Amino acid sequence: MNVDTALKNSIKKNINDLMDSSADYVDVRYLLNDDSESIMLYNGNLESNDTTFESGLGVRVLYKGTWGFAATSNLNSIENCFQQAFHNAKTAASLVKVPLSMGKKEPHISNFKSPVKIDPFTVPLSEKLAFLNKIDEQLKEEWILQRIVRADFQKKISLFLNSEGTEVERELYNVFASINIMALDNEGQMQNRTHDLFTTGNGTRGWEMLIDPDLFSGNIERIKSELKELTKADSLEYGKRTVILLPTQAWLQVHETIGHPLELDRILGYELSYAGGSFVDLDSFGKLQYGSKKLNVSAYGSIENSPGSFGYDDEGSPERDYMLIKDGILVNALTSRAMINEANQKAGKQIFKESGGAARATAFYRAPIDRMTNVNILPGSDGTLEDIIAGTEDGIIVDYPNSWSIGSNREHFHFGCEIAWEVKKGKITRVLKNPTYQGHTIEFYNSLSAVGDRSTWQVGQVDNCGKGEPNQVMQLGHGVPVVKFDNVITGERK
Repeated sequence: MNVDTALKNSIKKNINDLMDSSADYVDVRYLLNDDSESIMLYNGNLESNDTTFESGLGVRVLYKGTWGFAATSNLNSIENCFQQAFHNAKTAASLVKVPLSMGKKEPHISNFKSPVKIDPFTVPLSEKLAFLNKIDEQLKEEWILQRIVRADFQKKISLFLNSEGTEVERELYNVFASINIMALDNEGQMQNRTHDLFTTGNGTRGWEMLIDPDLFSGNIERIKSELKELTKADSLEYGKRTVILLPTQAWLQVHETIGHPLELDRILGYELSYAGGSFVDLDSFGKLQYGSKKLNVSAYGSIENSPGSFGYDDEGSPERDYMLIKDGILVNALTSRAMINEANQKAGKQIFKESGGAARATAFYRAPIDRMTNVNILPGSDGTLEDIIAGTEDGIIVDYPNSWSIGSNREHFHFGCEIAWEVKKGKITRVLKNPTYQGHTIEFYNSLSAVGDRSTWQVGQVDNCGKGEPNQVMQLGHGVPVVKFDNVITGERK
């Protein structure tokens, strides 16, 4: 990382000046590069080609237990930015009822770089368009009415400094892509099939990931075939039955009903006015039977290749590998430094020992908040997808979300999916369209009866998780195997 020495010294001087002026704590995130590129083909036409480049720094100041924040892209006004953040903290200090604390941490000097072979921003636009156009050509059929192929690239190079002496340099890369095709069924309804670029959790995160056919383009014929079947399929009938979630649906189930409810700031009520709260409270940890004994959920999960693997969060805390739910019991949350101190103070005891490394900001001009990293259901011992199907008497396999509705406290949910396969007496019998399923979160996870082995596990990439006011869009990953739930309400009552 090539950071100008004079600039770095200026940042350190301003940090020290604020600490000499009675600040409790100061940190700075300097984004040298925050670059993104988005390309989309719609029926073979270039619908969008957007590239953005941002750079700047954000300053947080803690004064008398209250945050002040300011940001600037003008490196000639750094001192003004520091003073504005300090002024904001002082102004807010008169209003605070629960003083925040960052606690004390030993300083460290660290760095992290996403595993990358080919920086996607070095690949010519002509090569990217040629790759996407080739996919579009393979999708063309008279009966396919709409074709969408897109790819998105991100690159973030940042420097973090704080008043404790911690310095962290990071170079992060993300690649996202999807294929979506649509056709009319025998009732004149539009059906669609989608494939998103996923990872196995291993390997690298550059352009080379996108052009790996096993992860992306090799799925073209499969989704065409499945869409063709959907155009002739019957709708799923209402009833209670077993539901088997493929990883490409299970990641969203985990995201909405495990990930978001376990963000500690949400548990403390910080999201109520915008995105809702959580049915979890501070008394739940170590007690709440979140799911059956087969449910084991981790944060991070030592995944090398995921948008939720970033080494250090935006407070300089290392990304930790720890359990959120163990044998069905809730044991931890997604946390940051200030939030764990507030939670422990409110609970009157120590619930959380250290930050989970979940403080993240979408840009230099946004302050970090508690966000998901990698939230994963760990592989189980119930075999392959075929083994799980063989052990199912009456159920459906569902894949890829079409729609979702979540309770304000994440206490219940309703999902619509693109496709279902009916299972009778251990065999797949037919394809069904318009599948839906719903349930109450705790009841649903306690009905978990089978968790697939490592061969069924893959990482779903999330590029558009929204949270916070102003809204912050964040990227993360969910490693999930095939999972089976019993006695679930499916289909729509007529």
